[in-house]
Amino acid sequence: MDVSKAIEERRSVRNYTGEIPSEEVVYSIIESGRLAPSAANRQPCRFVVVWDREKIRKIAKASMHFLSKAGVIIVGTAEPKLSPKWYPVDLGIALEHMVLTAQTQGLGTCWIGAFNEEEIKSILEIPKNVTIIAMIGVGYPKLIPNPTSRKNMEEFAYRDKWKNPYTRQK
Repeated sequence: MDVSKAIEERRSVRNYTGEIPSEEVVYSIIESGRLAPSAANRQPCRFVVVWDREKIRKIAKASMHFLSKAGVIIVGTAEPKLSPKWYPVDLGIALEHMVLTAQTQGLGTCWIGAFNEEEIKSILEIPKNVTIIAMIGVGYPKLIPNPTSRKNMEEFAYRDKWKNPYTRQK
């Protein structure tokens, strides 16, 4: 699957079969995040890949309950002091690389931004100086949601100045 198709077909999956992806597949997902660019190549991001079913259950309780059926949970963290201004952007880029790689592997994902950070830090023994930015549930979709509506191009992007609708030039 090419990247354009992965982007077009990706959905936020909240209903997983419970089947656990292989180590090889998960490794390829993490590798794509490792290769993501970061500001000044500071690489402030670190990821905890949670396989342990009991920890997944606890994380689901501290965030979104549907995560209990995810094959794995990838917890995206960063050390703010390594890149004070850009660490959230760097982490977003890395996680999106992972999301798109998961899509090409037939897996569903869902970004999670609502969670009890202190509780998850305790479950995973994450140090105080490290911030959890976001998590993604990863697993085989039991149900793939229908596409959601998107703004049209003229509302989404402008050419050369604000409110000048972006259209293709011939």
